[in-house]
Amino acid sequence: MADLSGKTLFISGASRGIGLAIAKRAAADGANIVIAAKTAEPHPKLSGTIYTAADEIREAGGQALPLLVDVRYEDQVEAAMEKAAAEFGGIDILVNNASAINLAGTESVSMKGYDLMHTVNTRGTFLCSQKAVPYLRKSDNPHVLNLSPPLNMEIRWFQNHVAYSMAKYGMSMCVLGMSSEFKRDGIAFNALWPRTAIATAAVANHLGGDMMMVRSRTVDIMADAAHIILTRNSREFTGNFYVDDDVLASEGITDLNHYQVDTALDISELLPDFFV
Repeated sequence: MADLSGKTLFISGASRGIGLAIAKRAAADGANIVIAAKTAEPHPKLSGTIYTAADEIREAGGQALPLLVDVRYEDQVEAAMEKAAAEFGGIDILVNNASAINLAGTESVSMKGYDLMHTVNTRGTFLCSQKAVPYLRKSDNPHVLNLSPPLNMEIRWFQNHVAYSMAKYGMSMCVLGMSSEFKRDGIAFNALWPRTAIATAAVANHLGGDMMMVRSRTVDIMADAAHIILTRNSREFTGNFYVDDDVLASEGITDLNHYQVDTALDISELLPDFFV
């Protein structure tokens, strides 16, 4: 199997959760990881900072560059990519993982909450992708992977949280358009989304706490699926809206029990994620 040894990954929101898991999986191959996130000091409800993430990445076998970055600000993203390229000689992979979530309905969501989701999710993804392209063009197997859902236009995925759905689908629309726009450059743009709830701080703090965590899969399933995608030929695999277990199945991996938080549960007891 191909690996990511010597590759440089720029991962937004990599101080914890799925972003950190993807980083550590790549680090196990000997990859260079740029941690572009905005947590420099410990948070009372969220574990991990860019510095603790860097320690974990180095322990996993990779090189780490922790950078304080808020993806809403163009100057910060530009400066971070310049530092990444200077430190590691380029950028091979961009993972747009940073995301904000607010599941309030139309009358309840504040415009501040709306703006946060759209500037982090949609605008942040567009911005990071735009600034990464000049570096990615120089890579021999460049990838952009957005942690966003398939473009499923069923009403049920919009009616209860229009603002959030719009913001996440904006990330997926970047895949739809940019995969074609940059196909001639050999830059792959793909999306990855989980089939089930994933045990992250977002689930614990926003979606039901311990009850949902127990019925979730761990971040490792997303990390392993991302690794498979990012080691594929960028000129052949682009414009796809992948779901984690489908990616694993394509490589013959169908026993997923070890990814469950509670391995005693039947698969039917796991909570499905939004949009799938």
